[in-house]
Amino acid sequence: MSDSIALLGVKGGPAIRPGSNMPTAMLLKLAGKTVLVDAGLGVTRAICDQGVALTDIDLIVITHLHSDHYLELGPFFHTAWTAGLNRTIPIIGPNGLDAYWAAFQDSMRFDIDLRIHDEGRCDFASLADIQIIDDTMTFDTITLRTMRNIHPPITDTFALRFEAKGKAVVLSGDTAYMPQMADFAKDADVLVHEAMLRDGVEALCARMTNGDERLRTHILRSHTDAADVGRIAKDARVRQLALNHFVPDGDPDFTDQHWEAEVRTHWDGPLFLGKDGMKITL
Repeated sequence: MSDSIALLGVKGGPAIRPGSNMPTAMLLKLAGKTVLVDAGLGVTRAICDQGVALTDIDLIVITHLHSDHYLELGPFFHTAWTAGLNRTIPIIGPNGLDAYWAAFQDSMRFDIDLRIHDEGRCDFASLADIQIIDDTMTFDTITLRTMRNIHPPITDTFALRFEAKGKAVVLSGDTAYMPQMADFAKDADVLVHEAMLRDGVEALCARMTNGDERLRTHILRSHTDAADVGRIAKDARVRQLALNHFVPDGDPDFTDQHWEAEVRTHWDGPLFLGKDGMKITL
């Protein structure tokens, strides 16, 4: 199993529309382990589309509690359970994830109890071992380092650095521009960083039918301009840069050329403009 990261969903925000990508999720294969990072809508199907069985996930990390990053966590477990999952998967995430897990089980209580008693399924609750994210954590041979990023109004929101056997993968999470991200991502084999186009944000907000000026304020203060993503990659001297969590996404007025032009202001190295299902070899 070669080390790689698959971008399962690359859209910023929870809404999907014709022509859009799916919300955020990534599948990391490193040091013989398979790690799911975030679990937005569509993640369960996307894992299967990578040729990975749901029962083969070794670790799950949730970066923060915006719905586009954990909406399908419960349904993933339920589907994996019916597909044969019979062991505990560690979940590393922020405070509050345990409440979601308990509430999901309550919402599905009739079905869960029925399948245990009628089909002989194993206990469902014990499939997830929820652990609060910390500065440095280890999982087998993988070291996970975290950095609190800038994504107001949420404070428990994190960038991730996975290290194993001389390789490093850095995922920015959702964040405003942070110069210190360059130090966090120093010499990484790949940096996957969220990105926005300001003109695209204005167009997105102009079409919004059930939000107000607060949405625009949130986006602009909580995400990173594509040009600044290139700046971070250059300063960090990463080997490869990939963009994900695009804001906007699926707008035909903003093409790959717009994104690349902004990033290339500072970055001239290998660049991947994320698409759902894209796999990057380390």
